Amino acid sequence: MSLPAVLLAVGSSPSPSPSPSETTPTVPSLQDAQESATNAASWVEQNWSTWLAISLRVVLILVIAGVLRAVVQRAITKLIDRMTRTVEAVDGTSLGGLLVNNERRRQRSQAIGSVLRSVASFLILGTAALMILGAFQINLAPLLASAGVAGVAIGFGARNLVTDFLSGVFMILEDQYGVGDVIDAGVASGEVIEVGLRVTKLRGDNGEIWYVRNGEVKRIGNLSQGWATAGVDVTVKANEDLDRVKATLDEVAEKMTAEEPWNELLWSPIEVLGLDSVLLDSMVVRVSAKTMPGKSMTVERELRWRIKRAFDAADIRIVGGATAPLGEEEPVDATAVIAAPSAHSDSDSPQSAATAPIAQPRTAPK
Repeated sequence: MSLPAVLLAVGSSPSPSPSPSETTPTVPSLQDAQESATNAASWVEQNWSTWLAISLRVVLILVIAGVLRAVVQRAITKLIDRMTRTVEAVDGTSLGGLLVNNERRRQRSQAIGSVLRSVASFLILGTAALMILGAFQINLAPLLASAGVAGVAIGFGARNLVTDFLSGVFMILEDQYGVGDVIDAGVASGEVIEVGLRVTKLRGDNGEIWYVRNGEVKRIGNLSQGWATAGVDVTVKANEDLDRVKATLDEVAEKMTAEEPWNELLWSPIEVLGLDSVLLDSMVVRVSAKTMPGKSMTVERELRWRIKRAFDAADIRIVGGATAPLGEEEPVDATAVIAAPSAHSDSDSPQSAATAPIAQPRTAPK
């Protein structure tokens, strides 16, 4: 076969048809688009009432929760303001104004208001959130079960924190102590400089700051509420004249009560209570007075100072010998504090020879 015949045969053979993957994508027709739109409109028409009902329910829940939260917080604020304006009285006297000052009432009221607002907001908003989830047909049983398990786990892990918080809340509600009070908390004592729901800060006598957890406090002794007692025990010789001792103490008490600033710190006259104890060589006279809270130590120091000077002036003997007259000093005998010489100090004395160790006899070598 010649070459032209072969080329003619190849050119006359049918060309291969294109594969389906190489075909041009078909464009949706107008009829398909119209059918899809009709289905979507039908689905929206069937469910729009449900959507509207759920939306209205959610909006209603949010509105009610917001209004209720605002009303409750406003009521709490009014209650706290009323507590702040209230001035408590003790036994019908003006003592309440000194015991509970404005700053302490303000801080206590703010702490109580903060706790109440937080609890009210948590309860109202938490309930609203659960109601909204229920409106969306969400099963709350697994969520509540998980929350319960998590709450138990957190409670076991943070039981000390919960204990501290609850103790702080009840401490504030009961007004056990406040800023400026001097307390004895068992684990530490000092002046309260900050009161928190978890920790109370105290400043000790040496200036140190103690951080006391509220849950660790088992007992509290408040030294700044009511009044304090200043007591001084005066010890004198048993042969002293009791009438003269009492007259001297009464004179000191009368002068101190009339002078400033002691007349403000003393809330009752200084009283000589009498003999507190009687021994063979001494007797103790008790002097006592009611003072402003936290000022008992100051009054006691001043009272001891005045009693000592009055006894020196009246030549009243105290335990240990006669008091030194004012402005004079007794000569000091240097030999009074030196012990007598001992016979053992002389190595040739019979006492030293008697206490010398006995010499062991030596054996001659063989």
